[in-house]
Parts: sequence; C-alpha cells; structure tokens
Amino acid sequence: MKTFNKIYEAKVFKNIREIIDNSVELYSENKAFIIKEKNGKDVNYKNITYKEFKNQINYLGTALVDLGLKDKRVAIISKNRYEWALTYFTVMNGVGITVPLDKGLKEEEIISCLVRSKADAIVFEKEYLEIVNKAKENEDVKIKEYICMDDINEKGIKNINDIIKKGEELLKDGDKKYIDAEIDEEKMATIIFTSGTTSMSKAVMLSHKNIASNITDMLYTEKVYDTDVNMAFLPFHHTFGSTGVLFFLANGATNVFCDGLKYIQKNLVEYKVSVFVCVPLLIESMYKKIMAEVQKQGKTKVIKIGLILSKVLLKLGIDIRRKIFKQIIDKLGGNLRFIISGASAIDKKVAQGFNDFGILTVQGYGLTETSPVVAIESEEFNRVGSIGKCYPSIEVKIEEPNEEGVGELLVKGPTVMLGYYNNEEATKECMKDGWFHTGDMGVIDADGYLYLRGRSKCMILGPSGQNIYPEEVEAALDTRPYVLESLVIEDDGGLTALIYPDFDLGTKEGISQKAMVAMIENSLAEVNKEIPNYARLKRIEVMS
Repeated sequence: MKTFNKIYEAKVFKNIREIIDNSVELYSENKAFIIKEKNGKDVNYKNITYKEFKNQINYLGTALVDLGLKDKRVAIISKNRYEWALTYFTVMNGVGITVPLDKGLKEEEIISCLVRSKADAIVFEKEYLEIVNKAKENEDVKIKEYICMDDINEKGIKNINDIIKKGEELLKDGDKKYIDAEIDEEKMATIIFTSGTTSMSKAVMLSHKNIASNITDMLYTEKVYDTDVNMAFLPFHHTFGSTGVLFFLANGATNVFCDGLKYIQKNLVEYKVSVFVCVPLLIESMYKKIMAEVQKQGKTKVIKIGLILSKVLLKLGIDIRRKIFKQIIDKLGGNLRFIISGASAIDKKVAQGFNDFGILTVQGYGLTETSPVVAIESEEFNRVGSIGKCYPSIEVKIEEPNEEGVGELLVKGPTVMLGYYNNEEATKECMKDGWFHTGDMGVIDADGYLYLRGRSKCMILGPSGQNIYPEEVEAALDTRPYVLESLVIEDDGGLTALIYPDFDLGTKEGISQKAMVAMIENSLAEVNKEIPNYARLKRIEVMS
C-alpha cells in the first residue's frame, strides 16, 4: 500500500539513549516534566529540565548497576508519575530490561507477572507495599532489590531518592560503568504483558530498535513543538503510553500528569495543555459535555452558523476556526491544539467536530507487538473514519481479502516485536515469513488509507453469511445520549447490545436512572436505522 511520505525532517535514531541525549543537547533548559507537590492545601510545582532529567538518569543508573542489577530485569508498578518514567528510561539505557506492570492487576496476577518475567528487582509506589510484602513471602519470586518511589520506613526496602543520591556520589568518584555501557539495539530491552488474565496474557519482547524506529516514524509524520505541553494520561505500562511520552521528549515538549478522570478539564486549564493523547471514550465524553453545554445555553444555531462560515473561509485558505470557537477551546484550557486518539475506533462525528473547532484530532492504530503504532492520520493525511496511512518504515497488506477488500491486516517492519517471551508456539502462530498477523480485519482504499473492520476473532456470521463486526455496531450505539460504553454480543440467534449508561451525567442534568434506562432502551429503533439490516440489534440490555 501507499505509505506516508516523510512530511517532516527527522533524525534517525537507533536506540532510546540517543533520543534522550539528542533532546538534552537541543533543549537542555526546557522543562521535561512538571511535578505537582501537595502538602495539605498548599500546592507547589517542581520543574525538571531536560538537563536535570538526564543527570538523574545517570545517577540512578550508576547506583542500580552498583547494586548488581546490570543486565537484570527491573519491574515497575505505579500510577503515571515522574519516578516511573525516570526508572523506565534509566533501566533501558544501560542497566538491563524493564518489566512494566499493569497497576490495575489483582495481587495474584502481579505476583504471577513477577515470576513469569523472572524479575530481579521491583520499583513501586507505596500503594503497592502490601502486595510487595506478599511477593517477598512467595518462594517463586526471585526479587533481590525492592525500591520504593516514596519515603517509607520498611525493612528490606530502599528509597529511590536515596539511591539517586548514592549514584551521584559514585559518579563524582569516577564510576562510569553505567554511562559507558553499550546499547545493543537488537536485544530484548523490555517485557510487556498484553491484556488478559495472567494465564492468557502474552509477554511481548521489544528492543531499542523496535521502539526507536517507531519514534523516528512519529517524527516524520506528526508535528510537535518544544513549546508544547503534553498531559501524560495513557498508562505508562501500555506501550502507547511509554512510547508516547518518549515521542514528546524527543521533541523537547513538557510533560505533566493528570490528577484523575474527574480533574481532566481542570488539569487542561491548569497546565495550559496543548497536546493530549487518550482513548476515544474520553474524547467522546469531552465532546458530549461541550455540545450539551452549547445546547443548554441555546447556542446551537450560533455554532452551526460558525461552522458554515469557517468551512467557507477554509476553502479560501483562511483559517479562523480557533477565533470563532474560542469559547469552546477556552473550556479545554485555551491551548489545546492537537488530540491523538488510539486503542479503539473514535466516533466520526466527534473527530470531525473537534477538527471543525480548530483542534487537530487524529486517529492511530497499533499493538504492543508493533511498538506500538502502525498507522496514523496527520494534519496532511487526515481522513475521518480511517486510521490514516502506515508509517514510512512499515509495510502492511491485507491477507485473503473478500469481495469488499476486507481481510486480516498483516504488518512487517523494524517495529515488529522480537517475539513472545518463553512462548515460541504463540510467536510462530502470529509471525509467518516476516509478517506479523494482527488478528484485526481491515481494508485499504485507493489512496492508501487504512480502515479497520474489527477483530477477526470477534467477527459474527450474519443470518445470510454476512460478516458482522461488533465494533461498527458499538460505534453507532456510543453516539447515543447517555451511553458511556457498549458491547455487542451474539445471543439467542440475534444481536444484543449491553449498554453501560452515564448515570453521573444524567444526575447532573436532573434525569433519574429509571428515565435514562427507558430512554436508552427506546432508542433501539433509531439505532437500527443507522446500521445495515443484517447487523440490526434484537434487543438492548442496560447494565446498572
């Protein structure tokens, strides 16, 4: 298929250390991170420059090597915070192999991941102290060093700040084992567990080459400035989260942290966020709230006129969208200019809506196994509904397309994983002749834009043999008022939609839960008008 042209000039990186070093050289005094420190009602903001970030990487790395962790495996578990990023990039750049753990896993699953990955050390925040102590008691866990990101007084557990100070002393005394360490771009650098229970999840092996290639592709296709502020929202234990923050670091941007789902809008304003990478559900929720406020204020007609005017002017090469819709943009902090959506399909109306307001909104696609991004839209190549075009270094093809051109999406390139750790059988199942079989169904149009049609394993055979992709039906459902999330399943010879309502929004608008449930259930006929006859729903079940 046609790939992205290299829209922007970019340096080709071979490993993650080169990316960090390049940014330190170019953006030494820029703020790499802003850390919010709370003491009761008092709030303080601590700025970490790129130079300071690199120094702390060297200090921590020197001390970890001194602790005997050279070429060892270091697990990391916490919410998104500075110490997570610091540990991740430190270990990758000269210590050993990182093992990012999902902070939402149950105790037994976390311990299982520690055992399966053969972790030698764990860096954690204090909320996980109880689980860490259980891991200590488990004879199958072989961890030798327990390091906490917070100040705690617990036997056998070290504090990361003390280790950083120790590393600074060692470096001043001439210990250069860490900073002189060679990086082997081809070797496993991180083990990332895919979603699913620990018995079902696979451990993906990625190298420096995998991740650095993906960063280079991002630099070729997306424009981020060293004045941008990125809110690091996606969990770092996901490749989209950790590689994403590395992309912003590669551009000299500032990274800040969200206080939680309830505080997203507040944080957008607080930090003057200009770039936001998140999941469709959140973007759609933001859009719904904006449009509900527009309707509440009786400004629907004004917005429609503004949209018509801005589109006419755009055709003449005049872009005043951000002026016309300034009030809407101000609700999102006033600086938001770029939204990147991933993980699942975004509602076309929402993506188009934000673009119409002057906030570039693009959709991307990737998997842990591809480090992660395979294809994405950009300012130049933006076709709502698609996942854009594949990256410059990547090849994609559709295997055994049907009459509509739909078939399984295969990927080849330097970002494709080394394989699944200790699972040769699973690796052979998805890797054939150099092509990674994604399990996702897709189609490529004449211009090279890629469209997903759902998971091959999730596909449902319709009454007359038609292929039904639940994700497409779910996309139609998710646009309905007060629908937070939906799941379409095959049930009793037909399709049933399980709906999870946005009761919080209903409460704010004075709508009872009973009335909201009735409203959603009564929308069955309207939803069925929007989808093909063979994919029509038999019933809607509201989950309370």
